[in-house]
Amino acid sequence: MSHVSNREIEAMGPEARQSRLLELREEMMQLLAEKSLGGNPANPGAYKATRRSIARMLTHMRDENKNE
Repeated sequence: MSHVSNREIEAMGPEARQSRLLELREEMMQLLAEKSLGGNPANPGAYKATRRSIARMLTHMRDENKNE
């Protein structure tokens, strides 16, 4: 559940975006910890999807702050 689309981000409120960003970062930490321990990831594409979702979320938040 790491992918977040632009439509979902736009539909969220500011508090929901912050909490979802925190969840995504925690998920990324877990994936990186699993990788560093040498385990085989259950979903190798999860790294890329999570990283991109975090970037998408931060970009939208920065654009919103810039427009205010």
